Amino acid sequence: MKQLYIKQKVFSFNEKFTVKDQQEKDVYFVAGSFMRIPKTFSIKDAREEEVAHITKKTFSFLPKFFVEVNGQEVLAIKKGISFFKARYSIDAAGIEVRGNWWDMRFQVYQHGELVGEVSKEWFTWGDSYKVQVVNEEMETTIIALVVAIDCVKADEKGAASATTFTN
Repeated sequence: MKQLYIKQKVFSFNEKFTVKDQQEKDVYFVAGSFMRIPKTFSIKDAREEEVAHITKKTFSFLPKFFVEVNGQEVLAIKKGISFFKARYSIDAAGIEVRGNWWDMRFQVYQHGELVGEVSKEWFTWGDSYKVQVVNEEMETTIIALVVAIDCVKADEKGAASATTFTN
């Protein structure tokens, strides 16, 4: 089982961070499109080749995020209509997320088989996540999923603070 760590800086305006292994070597580089439409994140491997891409769909009634791995769309995260609490669903062929993904404590299954597990690291400066990869063939997809969920959470937090200022 391989362990990876995602650590985001609290005051990072350029939306860049790395994914490290247990020896603290950089394995993936994540870069967001600061102040651009559509909002995107690019994930590159150690050779600096893009292996995954996350895009927020613009001009849609409800937010949608699309995740591509190696040039193929593997999943989408969509917001559903709800009056009290934000409801999101993850649409992916053969991929299922079980647990509390809003609090970043969940397992990832592919066709019913555990392929990874994600947990939030507490008492750290900024958001830090531990990602345990059971099936290394799914490593890039799991990393992209974590980044996409974190992007959804940031988008939701931004929308909530925008409504607070307008009232």
